[in-house]
Amino acid sequence: MMQAVINPTPKDYKSEVKPTWCPGCGDFGVLNATLRGLAGMKLSPDQTVVISGIGCSSRFPHFMKTFGFHSVHGRALPVAQGLKMARPDLTVVAVGGDGDFFSIGAGHLIHAALRNIDITVVVMDNEIYGLTKGQTSPTSPHGHVTKSTPYGLLASQFNPIATALSLNVSFVARGYSAKPKDLAALIEKGIQHKGFAFIHALSPCPTFYHTFDAWDAAVTSIPGDHNTQDRNSALALALETEKQFTGLFYQEERPTMDQAAHAQMLQAKSFDINQYMQRYA
Repeated sequence: MMQAVINPTPKDYKSEVKPTWCPGCGDFGVLNATLRGLAGMKLSPDQTVVISGIGCSSRFPHFMKTFGFHSVHGRALPVAQGLKMARPDLTVVAVGGDGDFFSIGAGHLIHAALRNIDITVVVMDNEIYGLTKGQTSPTSPHGHVTKSTPYGLLASQFNPIATALSLNVSFVARGYSAKPKDLAALIEKGIQHKGFAFIHALSPCPTFYHTFDAWDAAVTSIPGDHNTQDRNSALALALETEKQFTGLFYQEERPTMDQAAHAQMLQAKSFDINQYMQRYA
């Protein structure tokens, strides 16, 4: 079993497996930020689990020295929730891309938000399907031209932050892979938050969708006077079309399902099945 690390550095959480992402991929920055975040919290690698689905970003667990689980497409959230329910003592982080969380796995996002299970979700969004060579994803802009949409995408663009706020997710934040220190701070806050933490990480794809320049120009820190307990104010920032605000949009402390379920289990131990069955006698 791995031992707790004293005064850890990001390298203490990095495995010997070299990332296979394209040079310049934004996911490198997200990995860097995640390693920084875990080191900043001095988390024990053997008490931390990183779970992913399928996609370029979902190779994540291979590059970390924590425990990991590489699940099937779109199913990182069910696995992460099940693990946290079974082992509430573990720190559970689910990672994946815009396709994994907003397309095939979108239904799981809704129920995870409602349950408010104490896990942290980091979504690496490049607004494209990189692993399958450049098709549109739910976050691709309307009219975007790709090999699969030669005349432009007809669907509207999915708004991750606005959706998370509408689902009443208890921790909603956005970071940018080109600013790993800021993103690392958000990941730390997300893990510290007792409840479902949703972190939208802008992560450009240098091969199939060059958003670096556009995001560099659009990314702006959330104003310092923003009230993170005001969901309506957070939603107004999320709906801004000219800017990509980064930082903590919203945070609310409320009971988590994993805590409530374990309390209910203790309550159920005194349940008398014979007394219950007498109702039907």
